[in-house]
Amino acid sequence: MNASKILQQLMQQASGGQQGGKSSGVDVKGMLSGLSKQLGGGTQGGGNKGGGSSSGFDMKSLLGGGAMGLLVGSKRGRSMGGKALKYGAIAGVGMLAWKAWQSSQAAKEGAAGSAQSAAEGERVEVLSGEYQERRSLELLQAMIMAARADGHIDEQEQALITEQIDALGADQEMHNWVAQQLNAPLDAQALAREADSPQAAREMYLISVAVTDDQNPMERAWLDQLASALNLPKEMTDELERQAQQAG
Repeated sequence: MNASKILQQLMQQASGGQQGGKSSGVDVKGMLSGLSKQLGGGTQGGGNKGGGSSSGFDMKSLLGGGAMGLLVGSKRGRSMGGKALKYGAIAGVGMLAWKAWQSSQAAKEGAAGSAQSAAEGERVEVLSGEYQERRSLELLQAMIMAARADGHIDEQEQALITEQIDALGADQEMHNWVAQQLNAPLDAQALAREADSPQAAREMYLISVAVTDDQNPMERAWLDQLASALNLPKEMTDELERQAQQAG
C-alpha cells in the first residue's frame, strides 16, 4: 500500500485549507459559515456529482478540495464553520501531538521530562520507510473512523471519498483498504491496538479530534471511547484538544 503518500497529500490539502484563504485575504471559515446558514446547515451529502449542494455551491472545493473536504465537511447536519474545520490540526498532527506531550511533561516534571522523550516514539513527519507507512495507515484509519462516528456517511458519500482517495494516487491495495474501512465496525479498542507508540496514540487521538465536532454527542462519545482505549489520561486529551483548536 502507499498509505504514507496518501496521508502526506491529505496533510497538504489540510495546509491549503488552513492557509490558502489567509494568504488571499479570504476568510474561508467565515465564508463557509455564511453559506451554511444560507443552505440551512451543512451539505446534504451528494446533492450533485461533486458532493456539493443542489444550489450550485461546490462545498467540496471550498473546504480545501477532494477527500479532505469530504472527510471534514460533507456530513449531513454538520456545521460547516468553526470547530468542524480543524485543518491545522491535520496539517501538523505530529508536531502538535508532540507539543501536547511536552506541555504535559513540563506541567508535571519541568525540564526533566524531556529526558524520557526517546521512549515516546517519533513523530509521523520524521519517520521513514515501513515505519512511516505503518503510522500513516494508523492515522488514516483513525481519521476514517472518526469521520464515520455520527453515522452520517452514506453509500454515495463513501463512493465519493473512495474516488477522491484514488485521485490522490492510491494503489489497488490502498483502494481496497479504504473501501473496507468505510464499512468496518467502529471499534475503538481495535483501532487503539494499532498504535505503535505513545506518540502514535496521541497522533491518532488528535487527528480524530480534527475531523469530529465535539458538540455532537455521538462524535464526543467516540472521542471518549478512543481516549479510554488508547489509555490517554484526561489531562492529555484536554491538551490535545487545546492544540487542535489553536491550530484551527
